[in-house]
Amino acid sequence: MPKIKTNSGAKKRFKLSKNGKPIRGHAYKSHILNKKSTKRKRNLRKTAVADKTNVKQIKRLIPYK
Repeated sequence: MPKIKTNSGAKKRFKLSKNGKPIRGHAYKSHILNKKSTKRKRNLRKTAVADKTNVKQIKRLIPYK
């Protein structure tokens, strides 16, 4: 079998936890930050687990992570 290419965009955006769940960052953190509360911005810094509906697709995009 030939090697599968890793998707360049996906490798920058996702990593897998020890249990194999995809970890993602939050959106809405890049600009227009003055109307967002400090608490909201602080919570956007944290990582989140990707939704189960997207797990199969994400794992296909990053096969060797």
